[in-house]
Amino acid sequence: MSGVSSEELGTQPIGKLLIQQAVPASIGILVMSLNILVDTIFVGNWIGPIAIAAINVVLPVSFFIAALGMAIGIGGSSIISRALGASQKEKALKTFGNQITLTLLVTCAMVVLGLYFVDTLIPAFGGKGGIFEPAKIYYTVVLYGIPFLALCMMGNTVIRAEGKPRFAMIAMIIPSVGNLLMDYVFIYVFDWGMLGAAWATTGGYLLCFGYIFWFFLSPNSELKIHWHHFGLNRYLLKEIGGLGFVTLARQAVTSITFLLMNNILFELGGEAMVAVYAIIGRMLMFALFPVFGVTQGFLPIAGYNYGAHKYERVKKSIYIAIKYAALVASLVFILLMIFPAEITGLFLSDRPDLSPEALATNAFVLEHTPSAMRWVFAATPIIALQLIGAAYFQAIGKAIPALLLTLTRQGFFFIPLILILPNFFGELGVWVSFAIADVLSTLVTGYYLKKEIDRTLVVNS
Repeated sequence: MSGVSSEELGTQPIGKLLIQQAVPASIGILVMSLNILVDTIFVGNWIGPIAIAAINVVLPVSFFIAALGMAIGIGGSSIISRALGASQKEKALKTFGNQITLTLLVTCAMVVLGLYFVDTLIPAFGGKGGIFEPAKIYYTVVLYGIPFLALCMMGNTVIRAEGKPRFAMIAMIIPSVGNLLMDYVFIYVFDWGMLGAAWATTGGYLLCFGYIFWFFLSPNSELKIHWHHFGLNRYLLKEIGGLGFVTLARQAVTSITFLLMNNILFELGGEAMVAVYAIIGRMLMFALFPVFGVTQGFLPIAGYNYGAHKYERVKKSIYIAIKYAALVASLVFILLMIFPAEITGLFLSDRPDLSPEALATNAFVLEHTPSAMRWVFAATPIIALQLIGAAYFQAIGKAIPALLLTLTRQGFFFIPLILILPNFFGELGVWVSFAIADVLSTLVTGYYLKKEIDRTLVVNS
């Protein structure tokens, strides 16, 4: 049940290790993505398409605050993996304690600010017209649970750094299943509407936190911290912050992207067009789960072996991870190109009691989403190189190239494209921007990854 010990990250065959790490990660991401997907289907069928748009408006804000926990987790976990590889156990323990303290301080402060500026943030992220009130209801309740989600995301990365991917998988499954069960009770049975959807989401976060808290107290974890480990160390904070800023910057750019997309699409087609993007956004989270799983599985392997100076194993892990990720990305691409209309239909209600406005929104979404989905996923087969390449620099503790490559797709290419192309091509310009940004960022990442491999891994092998 415990997966592998941290020492085995440096001894077992890379292919076998990657499968051991990636499969549980993929399953966990799959269940979490299914939760988001089914949650959206429930909301769309039991509340309505405007409710889907309302949740999509809230996601950038809540995800950004939660991403603070993930950023601290990934930044610290890179240190922990390399420390364990170099047999520096005390450094790993001190890093973990600092991660917990920092996550609590930062996310609680952000929640206070998020609640104070609620009436400003929601319209800024596209929560206008009929979207505002349901978005505010959802946002307010979910924000209270964000510190627990941040601790979960931080703790999950540390579990992976220990070489315990199955426990990390369970930590992702528990809140997803809990959320869906509470969705049924709160929305369908109690008829709480958006309030029910919000409490179901927050309840899932609390369940996840309870499980992760148990894990680190149990004999399954190697990291048994004490009170003195919670005291902040400025050198560790600097390293955690430098590496974690890569993840945080990525989420910040993602939040800005949501802000721009929701506002641009609202101007192009109103609430219904925002709903189109909401469905595509869910598919971006769901459909690529195996690619993200391979990336998650790759991180501790690369970090541990780099820390142990086993450079030939690091190089091999890069090539195998790209190969595996590219294979599953191609399968995802084929499915999405063939069945976009059927996928879109899952999110829409066919109840006979729908209002004329809801029926019109459903018809608009069903007409526009399939072609948009094909454009958004057009470059999916090549994104493996982009994801693994950026992740590699983060795994080995090189924050600046990791940051730049992480920002390449959305920050350097996608955002400028969606600000320019819709002026000439309208709605099509928005969707084409996804594919163009993927191609350009993959070319840039491939160039710098090859340069780094030749300079560091080949020379030292």
